[in-house]
Amino acid sequence: MTETTAKTNAVATKKESNVVTLNTSLLEMDQDMGFKNMEADDLALPFLKILAKMSGEIDEIEGAKAGMIFNTVTREVYSGSQGILVIPCAYERKLIEWEDRGQGNGYPVMMHPVSSDILSKTVRDKDNKDRLESGNYIENTAHHYVLLLDEKSGGFQNALVTMKGTQLKKSRKWNSLMASLRLQGKNGPFTPPPFAYTYRLKTVEESKDSYKWHGWDITREEQVKDPSLYDSAKKFYTSVVKGEIQAQPMADNDTNEVDKDIF
Repeated sequence: MTETTAKTNAVATKKESNVVTLNTSLLEMDQDMGFKNMEADDLALPFLKILAKMSGEIDEIEGAKAGMIFNTVTREVYSGSQGILVIPCAYERKLIEWEDRGQGNGYPVMMHPVSSDILSKTVRDKDNKDRLESGNYIENTAHHYVLLLDEKSGGFQNALVTMKGTQLKKSRKWNSLMASLRLQGKNGPFTPPPFAYTYRLKTVEESKDSYKWHGWDITREEQVKDPSLYDSAKKFYTSVVKGEIQAQPMADNDTNEVDKDIF
């Protein structure tokens, strides 16, 4: 080893020894700083949606393909065959009133409760959409509020999965899967809350007649073991139930047969 090389290595070693790494405990201590004035309305709730063949994200994001799962906030794509791991926290169904694609600002005209009589004021058109006299249409939409788990880091984020049209039967199946679970307690069998278990959401290709699309495939995995994770899911549930978090879906501009109520 030459003298120059030895000096270079010594300098490199010294620089490395001077690098200070933030301690996780320090970050944990300061976890709420900087978020004091932020409320639910100031945050965007990520939507997890299945990319269709005509999804704009396929042209915008490297590696994005039809059948992959897309996070609307982080703009990450996940393999449809591997799927994502989630904890279901809360559920609600809405009758959402939309203008046709390309009209309006892309937001719902109105979100009607399922108890509304709005569907009695509609007529089914040739595209199987429930049309109001105004020209707007109503979509029966299931909202599944979940924690999206990062299987590598162990972290998570709040997110929303919406299901409509052909995917409503997947929503019903998921709800039945959660409601049919029984555990044995000290007072006998009981049904645990949805956020007691993790679920794997994958995508599968589906078809009917000349239509083809990708839909959800949902399976239960394992019981949540981390008390803090369980508590976070419970808090998310409470926020949704109290109305502190309300989904404001953006219009889906994908040309995707999954939107057609073909069944």
